[in-house]
Amino acid sequence: MTCNPSTNRQPYPSPAPSPPSQLSLTDMAGADARPLAVLASSRAVIEGELSAATVVIDQDTGKITSIFHSVLPASDFPPGTVYVDHSPHILLPGLVDAHVHLNEPGRTEWEGFYTGTRAAAFGGVTTVIDMPLNAIPPTTTVAGLKEKVQAAEGKCWVDVGFYGGIVPGNASELRPLVEEGVCGFKGFLIDSGVPEFPAVSSTDIALAMAALADEPTTLMFHAEMIPPITASVGDDVQRSLPPLAPIGPLNEYATFLASRPVSFETYAIAEILSLAHIAPNLPLHIVHLSAIEAIPLLQGAIAHGVKITAETCFHYLSLTAESVKDGDTRHKCCPPIRAKSNQDGLWKELMQDGGCIKTVVSDHSPCTPNLKFLPSSISSSSCGDRSYCFDSESEKDNGDFFAAWGGVSSVGLGLSILWTEGRNRGISVEDVVRWCCKNTAKQVGLEGQKGDLAVGCDGDLAVFDDEGVFEVGEEAMLFRNKCSPYQGMTLKGVVKETWVRGQRVWEREGRGFGKERPRGKLLLGRRR
Repeated sequence: MTCNPSTNRQPYPSPAPSPPSQLSLTDMAGADARPLAVLASSRAVIEGELSAATVVIDQDTGKITSIFHSVLPASDFPPGTVYVDHSPHILLPGLVDAHVHLNEPGRTEWEGFYTGTRAAAFGGVTTVIDMPLNAIPPTTTVAGLKEKVQAAEGKCWVDVGFYGGIVPGNASELRPLVEEGVCGFKGFLIDSGVPEFPAVSSTDIALAMAALADEPTTLMFHAEMIPPITASVGDDVQRSLPPLAPIGPLNEYATFLASRPVSFETYAIAEILSLAHIAPNLPLHIVHLSAIEAIPLLQGAIAHGVKITAETCFHYLSLTAESVKDGDTRHKCCPPIRAKSNQDGLWKELMQDGGCIKTVVSDHSPCTPNLKFLPSSISSSSCGDRSYCFDSESEKDNGDFFAAWGGVSSVGLGLSILWTEGRNRGISVEDVVRWCCKNTAKQVGLEGQKGDLAVGCDGDLAVFDDEGVFEVGEEAMLFRNKCSPYQGMTLKGVVKETWVRGQRVWEREGRGFGKERPRGKLLLGRRR
């Protein structure tokens, strides 16, 4: 079988011979000059289905060359083969986190390629797609992309791709960015919170759609927009002055939540859909969908042939407005974490066949702890780097949801977060693979290379103990700043090892990251 999502997989009996397209054991015995890595388990998600499997990876090419639908012994392989039987743990395709802010260059005190990709590897993420903003310069020009690529070289523990950005006035840069190999484009319909990445108008969106209409890419939107029919009381930037008419104290989450109503999302999505006719063949995508009221809009557009999908995030599926304590700005993000009933609606749509929510991502958007303005009662136990603790002059802002930076830190924790919450809702590991591996790879043009365990794909795997548990302490938060709403929580599901292109990058018990240097690749090249 080739790694092609459109191929109809024919089930093999277990145990079963390898398909004709795979290297046979005889072939491998005669090709022992090529280093092999073999991972086996009684449970593996192979081309979307759970079965026993032995996965063979050519360590020179990093590609999966054979899959046997049974657990073969080490003696069946040439001398010198790296062989591990991980039974009963589950072999998963490495996760593709298609929404991560790594912030380098320019804001490396917030995050960086080295720390962000180490955190990803800890959680079984083998591919990260870096967002175009919060680094300086942003990835809105070819020059900006090249500067980011230069900053990333030699620092990535997993493979990294890049998005381009759409901002006012850069329509002429979009096609050149496609040629340089960005995976897609993102724009904001509301202030992004950083001055170098301004929001786009409907005119800017129309220009971007026209420029990308026939290009192999995806156009994505942060879909919040202040409706013109109201005197906004919204926090229309990530860090802002208080709203004009707050409903309550600024350190209460209910006050912040009321300032980002669902109408911000529905109005923005309606605006995007009104322009979709400009580029009917261009895939559109809504990032970090929060409000369930937007789902009927998306479903209706899809029914009328609009090519649009949506993602949601681990935090929307696991955290609720009702549980956020006063002043705990680690939970602040935009769009906001909403009520439990809203969360239930997101899960319902995600689990529905043919639903508009196709992917689940982290939207890891970190900052230094001081930018969260946490009150001392929280910061004393959650700020890992004490150099960023508050001085007395900032005390008056502690716990102010409107002064705090908006973003949740969770890269590398997502698989366990999703499994912890999802097990109570009846999800399977096959569901996780579909949402976090196969569909995310497809979204960014990496199907056939990432997100699946199939012959011809990269040998990216996560070894997953679905019964293991751990507490989220600093040792589990490998991102730069240990400031996350998940700190102190007990999560179910532990990544035991992470493999990237046939090389073991992370091992939970024993070597950790070992003494090797980062070997992640930068994923550049025009999308197919």
